Amino acid sequence: MIDIKLIRENKELVKENIRKKFQDEKLPLVDEIYDMDIKYRNSKLKGDNLRSEKNNISTKIGNLIRKNKQEEVAEIKKEIEKINEEIAQLEKEEEELAKTIKEKMMQIPQIIDESVPVGKDDTENVEVEKYGEPYAPKYEIPYHADILNNINGLDKESASRTSGNGFYYLLGDAARLHSALLCYARDFMINKGFTYAIPPFMIRSDVVSGVMSFKEMGDMMYKIEGEDLYLIGTSEHSMIGKFKDQIIKEEELPIAMTSYSPCFRKEVGAHGIEERGIYRVHQFEKQEMIVLCKEEDHLDWYNKMWSYTVEFFRSLNIPVRTLECCSGDLADLKVKSCDVEAWSPRQQKYFEVGSCSTLGDAQARRLAIRSKGESGTKYVYTLNNTVLATPRGLIALLENNYNEDGSISIPEALRPYMGGKEIIK
Repeated sequence: MIDIKLIRENKELVKENIRKKFQDEKLPLVDEIYDMDIKYRNSKLKGDNLRSEKNNISTKIGNLIRKNKQEEVAEIKKEIEKINEEIAQLEKEEEELAKTIKEKMMQIPQIIDESVPVGKDDTENVEVEKYGEPYAPKYEIPYHADILNNINGLDKESASRTSGNGFYYLLGDAARLHSALLCYARDFMINKGFTYAIPPFMIRSDVVSGVMSFKEMGDMMYKIEGEDLYLIGTSEHSMIGKFKDQIIKEEELPIAMTSYSPCFRKEVGAHGIEERGIYRVHQFEKQEMIVLCKEEDHLDWYNKMWSYTVEFFRSLNIPVRTLECCSGDLADLKVKSCDVEAWSPRQQKYFEVGSCSTLGDAQARRLAIRSKGESGTKYVYTLNNTVLATPRGLIALLENNYNEDGSISIPEALRPYMGGKEIIK
């Protein structure tokens, strides 16, 4: 949610930002908010003036009572009663206007960074850099579900009976390798100085609407029937929510945390849930990182955070690249975002394994997260980034460490978490 001062002082800037995101249907909202804000402020000013007038009149009553001027006292009381009615009406009007303005403001996208390329959708994202040499071996690399089946590591059939399509059982060494990845990702981030956390896996609706847009909420979140609770789609949701309504001492910033959680997503509007594989599923696990910092530090943190994900995957012998997300591919709360994609030697192309975003003060405004220092109270800036989302990370690991004889080499970084094992046959 942007600062309403931007609409008051520079409507055209806000409109141009909406155009860059190809959301022209939202352009009328800017003028609607501008007009309603004028009404709100006029109503508030009128109410303040009436309260001042009421206070001035009320001071006269004591003097009149002492002088036994009961008729004049009665007249003044009638006048005060009339003022009270006007104030009550104005307060009701203010409340309704404030509510409507907030609802409309939450639909206005965050002002994107000047460096973000303008484009309609993810097909216009821009490759920034490759890390590691993408390769395709002379031998065939099977589909990841077949690799897992060959080591008795995947059972989709049983999962379809217990839970339906989009779920899976991982078994044996495959399950252990999956857990090893998560443990390594946890320790990798702890060694970078991040505080480890395991957050709640369900959050209330006011936290959901604080961390994401309404469209994302409808497409992603599973609602718990009969309760004001949602299953999280990523631990960023509950980690940022941890600081809701808090004022943080400025000297405590930055706050850098890494969190583990299972994640649950409906995947509405996605390209379908795979029947055989586990690339797009309803349930997965993730190691996330979040940062709360000062405005002047957020881009430095942004660059550090995505570079950690690149470093993590390269330590597993997985070539990756970074993609700058274009304006039309940015969620409404994001200022700037990039994807980290892993190389698939089977498909001979890259696929997404992580995403890093700075959201400016958008989440902080919605959740009232502020910092207090010598220069006063300010909204903090929030960032999030995927360290590892798996089974996607597992797929990248399997393909890039698959051998011609069907075995899977275990990268050195993971061996301590696999009991010293070097290969899965």
